[in-house]
Amino acid sequence: MARGRLPLIGHAWPMMRDPLAFLGSLARQGPLVRIALGPVKAVVVCDAELAQRMFRDDRTFDKGGPFADRVRDVVGNNLSTCPHHEHRRQRRLLQPAFHVGRFDAYGRTMSAQIADRVGAWRDGQVLDVPAEMGMLATNVLTATMFSDTLTPAELKRSQEDADVLAADVLPRMMMPKALTKLPLPVNVRFERAHTRIRAMIEAIVRTRREEGGDRGDLLSALLAGYDEESTGADRTLSDHEVVNQMLTFHLAGSETTAVTLAWALHLIARHPDVERRLHAEVDAVLAGRTAGPEDVAALELTGRVITETLRLRSPVYILTREVTADTELGGHPLPAGTVLAYSPYPIHHDPELHPDPHRFDPDRWDPARTPARHAFVPFANGARKCIGDRFSLMEATMALASIVARWRLTHVPGDEDVRPATAAVIRPRRLRMRASSRVS
Repeated sequence: MARGRLPLIGHAWPMMRDPLAFLGSLARQGPLVRIALGPVKAVVVCDAELAQRMFRDDRTFDKGGPFADRVRDVVGNNLSTCPHHEHRRQRRLLQPAFHVGRFDAYGRTMSAQIADRVGAWRDGQVLDVPAEMGMLATNVLTATMFSDTLTPAELKRSQEDADVLAADVLPRMMMPKALTKLPLPVNVRFERAHTRIRAMIEAIVRTRREEGGDRGDLLSALLAGYDEESTGADRTLSDHEVVNQMLTFHLAGSETTAVTLAWALHLIARHPDVERRLHAEVDAVLAGRTAGPEDVAALELTGRVITETLRLRSPVYILTREVTADTELGGHPLPAGTVLAYSPYPIHHDPELHPDPHRFDPDRWDPARTPARHAFVPFANGARKCIGDRFSLMEATMALASIVARWRLTHVPGDEDVRPATAAVIRPRRLRMRASSRVS
């Protein structure tokens, strides 16, 4: 059992107070470490090789455990939460939505949304960076998901509801299941946000199913999905299944990209040498314009900055699996029913895999120096690897390059010491920056 366990609450307090420090401390205690989060007992996988074995064997180490259960309460049964026996069908039905042939259209939509949001800033304006990146990512994602279906007011409301769900899911994860049904303020707030955002997506899906046609967005691809390997009704996604998938994309996609961009802007401002090189790259590639999908390959340093940001501050910092049959991992017996937790943080900060692991160094991802594949797991790996990883990386690279091309963001005096805030993802706590125009 990990050190520092308290009566009743176990390790919930250090996890809530400073999850990155707590998870980092586990790696020093062994490759597999038992923890207790309130009533939940779990074994944390801190070793990269053992994590890869878990990723590869998704039948034995199936989706489950308290985090997966709470996420399933919100987004239903979908690609990210379904058990192994349902996963392959869902993956086949969703794969066409992420085919490379659709990415050019997605990228053009992303570019237009980025230009609108970033172009509205004023020279000298002080930005609440996490909030601003949240709206940018929400605008981009909803446009690529739903085309032009949502009004500005609906966009704002959906972002506010997504923020509530992201902030409250961790406290609910540590509650006994019965407490999540009580009319506590956290539960009431959570349920209202959840009801609103699901109802919005249900209405869009019903309308689009009736209208038909392909608008080139994610929703069109899901509605048209067809699986030759299934039979009967299972060959397509029902409206309920489409809603579950779209809800996951909306909540996970916007939140993770937003915090990645916020952390990247903070880190760039703290490292003038990287900032100078980034300016040189975007000036040469973009010359002040908004990035398009055709620019991503040339934005090499920008891409490495995103990758290094994901290593240092991976947005999703803990997920759970459940052992379905008696097995072992690293020589340690694991009975069926054991909850496994894994976090990118101990792996991404292992000095054997990443020398000087706390230093921001985008050049560690230079093709000549790239660490082993198993040393980088912000999107997990194996059959359950995030289906939207390339989509997310393209969006983040285009957005960061477009911001840096037009603006220089500097910390407001007194706000330089930015610390992580705990929610469903690791957000920067109080990050305000001043935007200075780079375009004459």
